[in-house]
Order: sequence, then C-alpha cells, then structure tokens
Amino acid sequence: MTTVHAQPASFHIPLKMRAAQCTSYGENVEQILSVPQDGTIDTPRLGIDKPPAAFKNEMLIKVQAVALAPGDARVMSGKTREFQGPPSFPYVPGGDACGIVMALPEETKKGDQCKFRVGDRVAARFMNKPMGMLGEYALCNTAVCDVVPKNVSSEDAAALVSSAMVAVIIADRIREGDRVLIYGAGGGVGSHMCQMVRLNGASYVAGVGRDPQRLMEKPISCDYAVDYTKTDPFSVKEWCDEPFDVIIDLAGGAWPALLQHRSSGRPSIVKSAKSKGRYLTTTPDNPIYEIHSVWALLKTFLFPSLRRAITSRIGFSRAALPKYSYVLALPETSEAVTRTLALASENKLVACIDPQGPFEFTDDGVRRAFELQASKHAKGKVVITVSSEK
Repeated sequence: MTTVHAQPASFHIPLKMRAAQCTSYGENVEQILSVPQDGTIDTPRLGIDKPPAAFKNEMLIKVQAVALAPGDARVMSGKTREFQGPPSFPYVPGGDACGIVMALPEETKKGDQCKFRVGDRVAARFMNKPMGMLGEYALCNTAVCDVVPKNVSSEDAAALVSSAMVAVIIADRIREGDRVLIYGAGGGVGSHMCQMVRLNGASYVAGVGRDPQRLMEKPISCDYAVDYTKTDPFSVKEWCDEPFDVIIDLAGGAWPALLQHRSSGRPSIVKSAKSKGRYLTTTPDNPIYEIHSVWALLKTFLFPSLRRAITSRIGFSRAALPKYSYVLALPETSEAVTRTLALASENKLVACIDPQGPFEFTDDGVRRAFELQASKHAKGKVVITVSSEK
C-alpha cells in the first residue's frame, strides 16, 4: 500500500463528495449524465482506490476546474469503448483539471521524493484515458502535471494543461519566417496554436474556422481567416500566389481536399516537400470515428498515415505534395506542461475559453458543457468550475 503524507488539520478530506456521474454509453446527456447534489459519491482514497484511467504515481487533489476535450465526449459515446471505456458504470468523466493537492505518496515509483507538497495548486492532464476528474476530489498522475503560477487562474490552467500543451509541442516544428495555415484554428488546440506559431517565428498566420472575425482578433490574432462553410481555402488567390510553408490540420479532412485540388491542376496553396513544405496533423480525416478492434485502429490511424508519410517523401509526389507527418503530442512527462504554464504566466500565451463558460458544476451546467464539446463548434476550451474555494 502507498504511504501517504500526514495532512494539516485545515485540509479535511470528507468521505463523500459531489461528482458528475455517467450511467451508460450514449450521446443524450439528459439521460446519462448528472451531478447529484447530495454528496453521496465516495471520495477516492489515495493508496486504496485505483484511478479509473488505470495509471500509477497518483496523488489526491481538491478539484477547482475541469476542461473538456474531444476524448471526453468520445469516451461517453462508447465509440471507442474497447480501448477507452471506463472499468464500470457509473463513472466520473473528465480528464484535464486544476486543483489543490490534498494527499500525496511518500515516494514515487523510482524511490524519489515527490516534487509536490500538500497545498500546491496544480494543473494535471489526463493519463491513458480521460476520466475521473469531474468531481470535488480526484486522483491525478504526478508525472503529467505541475504547479500553477500564482497569476494563472484555475480555469485557465485547466484549459491550458492539455490542448495548449499540444500547441506548444507542435509549434516547435515552425521555422523562422514560415507562412502557416491552421485548420480548426478556433478550437481548443487551434486557438492556442495560432498564438504559438507566431511566438515561434511564423511571418504569416492564417486560420480556417467558422468565425473568421474572432480568429483575427486578440489573442488569436491571425493575419487572415476564412469560414470554410463559405470559402474553399484552396481557392484563395493570395494563398495560391504565395503558398504556405506549413499546413497544420487540427480538424481533419484537409489532406483529401489537398489531393483533390492537386488533381484539378490548379496551383497549390502549400509548398511541396521538395521545397520544404510540411503538412502536420493530429487527427484522422474524419475526427468523429468509431473503433472497436485493433484492425479498425490500424486502418484509421496507422495505415493511412504511414502511406502518406512515405509517398510524400519519395518519388514524384515529393515535388507535388508537402511532407506529411502525423504528430503525437501527449508526452508522459511534465516538461511540456511546465513550459505551457510558464508561457501563460509570462503573458506570452493566453488561455482561450469558450465565452459560454466557465459552466457551473450542476446538472444543467455539466450537460451544456458536454453538448457544446460534442458539437465540435466550441470557441476555444470548454471549462467547468467545480469549486472556487482555495
């Protein structure tokens, strides 16, 4: 059993708590999702209870804010239940959070002293699969979190810890002077990606999303943006005349559109691999996928990405297509989390939270938050305030 630090008298941990409860798979949140207000859910016990996401090196936090991501809605839908499903029902959803450390192990797995202390305010992203965080108390993994700077709010920290971290990592691939086009520029990752590529030296940043005016305003600050429901990005004359060095596809579907455009014989809006053009993506062509077997997993993620990565780097395609890369940007260490929070503390990166939130920790608030996340049209991150107590 894990040894636990003794708690100061002021840090009382109740036996019961309030927590969101998902009772079955589905998409009708009115039927399957609730937040019982009577505090009858067992508070997770460090060293005794196992986290539903099955990670180790956990510590107990008093949750202040939770940010949703596509994975939260996907897990609830059951579309990837064989790989991301909860161990049982009901389960507590939510994977990214900010909270106060209440209890922590005496030693980590390697025998080193844990770097956190009781009373620290930390931001923690999900590990393995997003669940277990949307309650008054939660177990988080010590390897993928860090202390939140004093001038960063808990809601901002929850929003930044995962999606903005992905933006920070991918933006490291941007070179000084690059012209960059970002698909999905208004979403949880995209809102922060636009900021990060500029910070890393991009000379021109363009966005594709449903609200181009928002994309050109601070803090996203794109030089130009288009609404994909009204304008085909591949037909913008300025972009054809001066193609991009990099396309970052966070929405899915840009690569097939690129191939279709290429077959028409029209000028490309992105440079070829031969001219150092790059195409970076974090998602398959259809971001709303259903996977129930290893074979389906390989067909969705591995095979298309491998084929495109090879063909765009060799032969005639190298002179016609940008270099394709499927980017994995969720390391199981805290360095990128630390960098992300530091950038926010220095006002170099601004957390983008959908203006409909932060949502309240009630039946209505949590259901509205999940509906917005599942809609794929959130303007930034969807955040729920669980507690404002320090």
